[in-house]
Amino acid sequence: MTMPRIDEILRLLKKKYPAPAIALGSKNPWELLVATILSAQCTDVRVNLVTAGLFKEYRSIKDYAKADPESFRQAIRPTGFYRNKAKNIIACANKILKDFGGKVPDDMGSLLTLPGVARKTANVVLYNAFGKNEGIAVDTHVNRVSQRLGLAKSSDPLKIEQELLKQLERREWGDFSLRLILHGRQTCIARRPKCPECVLGAICPSKKIFYPSSR
Repeated sequence: MTMPRIDEILRLLKKKYPAPAIALGSKNPWELLVATILSAQCTDVRVNLVTAGLFKEYRSIKDYAKADPESFRQAIRPTGFYRNKAKNIIACANKILKDFGGKVPDDMGSLLTLPGVARKTANVVLYNAFGKNEGIAVDTHVNRVSQRLGLAKSSDPLKIEQELLKQLERREWGDFSLRLILHGRQTCIARRPKCPECVLGAICPSKKIFYPSSR
């Protein structure tokens, strides 16, 4: 089977997911940044359960900057890797207060100077908080689905992002990531993808791997 054209994949995904939205709950850029850092190696559902209480107790960046480390670690413990996440979030708050006037920066270069922030997190914040398409957030779902569709050859998130950026118009970057995430959660799941009911089944080169007897 020839590799599917990305414009056809995009058309079908838009039809399936016309208005994709981030699953992480937040009211402002700082809360989204915190939630995204907490989401590493953790489900969005669990993160939202934790931040529901966290965002009530810690209301401003200053509250995070002066947070008691042990109390904060316990507050975010259910998200896993809580010691490192707590260290990064508290340090992040202090750096934003010191270097950015207490406001989350809205450019890639500045975001990447913040503790615990790499390209995926920066892309999530830039698009979902500021409406800026600076890249494509590659999480575990985007990684898996893009490879299965033949859109990416690498398994490295940074290289996958570069492969996808070359194939899509800039205006599509943010929503394409959100659509692949939704598709990865609902249909193209890790262990046993639901190829027979997938909107991309007819053009996906991986269907024959999981369902070799299908046509």
